[in-house]
Amino acid sequence: MAKLPPFQHEGQTRNLNFIQRLNIATYVASALHYLHDQCGTTILHCDIRLSNVLDNDMTAHLSDFSLARLLSTTNDLSQTQSVTLGIKYVYHSMASKEGDVYSYGILVLEMFIEKRPTDEVFKNCLNLHSFVGNALPANLLQIVEPNAIPIEVAETTMVDAEERHYNMQSCLVSMLKMGLGCFVESHGDRMNMADVTQELHIIKKDSLNISI
Repeated sequence: MAKLPPFQHEGQTRNLNFIQRLNIATYVASALHYLHDQCGTTILHCDIRLSNVLDNDMTAHLSDFSLARLLSTTNDLSQTQSVTLGIKYVYHSMASKEGDVYSYGILVLEMFIEKRPTDEVFKNCLNLHSFVGNALPANLLQIVEPNAIPIEVAETTMVDAEERHYNMQSCLVSMLKMGLGCFVESHGDRMNMADVTQELHIIKKDSLNISI
């Protein structure tokens, strides 16, 4: 499987608007749902991160499978191909669909708030999950990357824009809650990619009436 060209401009995602970020999240989720549930043998990607799904034109591709594994129908991981796993998979004990979901949750949160679990701000008691969870919904606009918020939401207080303002805030909250639902420590508490794609379909439908 071909690899993407090196991702040269980390932080460049901050130039993307809400719809562009939503489209990237939707593409990656749909691809993972296919790999996990719809292609016969379950395929684990094992390396979901922005630098592996975005090229330098900010176009999403799920193509770098350097750590990928085939998962047997019995889920006997000891019988799958042995590979050197990324640090997130070492930390979480084994490669699994839930491991891909966990990394996907990080990707979504990183796209919308431009922060990573390894950032210096999270070295002490605070972590990315609590940082986002504690901000929702009241302090939403304080943590979301400004370019992900339409100007009319960030600046307009006119009564006739109230409905679109509410819709955008609702979509942003839904996106971040979905990311949090993937990025939880307990495997059993994480969303699966089928549920993620269904939630994204609802968010995308709700976003159609939002100006960007």
